[in-house]
Amino acid sequence: MNLVQILACDENLLPILQFIRRGVFPIIQIGIPIILIVMGTIDLGKAVLSSDDKEIKGATSKLVKRAIAAVAVFFVTTIVTLLMGLFAKTSVKEGTTDWRECWDEAA
Repeated sequence: MNLVQILACDENLLPILQFIRRGVFPIIQIGIPIILIVMGTIDLGKAVLSSDDKEIKGATSKLVKRAIAAVAVFFVTTIVTLLMGLFAKTSVKEGTTDWRECWDEAA
């Protein structure tokens, strides 16, 4: 499979794009941030139960870092799509479609 076939939205490529768009992206966008925040909350809960100020401070900073990472992971697919839209304009061959048409067809 060469670049022209990928850009032409080959029928064999469509199931792969559908799997990525419907299966992988929701897990990345929703599942990973939830897991990160739950893990941070559990760490903070353990620190609070231990009643150690040093552990509470460390767990709080961990929770903040995980929350920031969760927000970043949530927006990673949007950022990648935006960058691809800015930099991946295609006009390789006449009759070749833009990657967005293929991506939208996978929805």
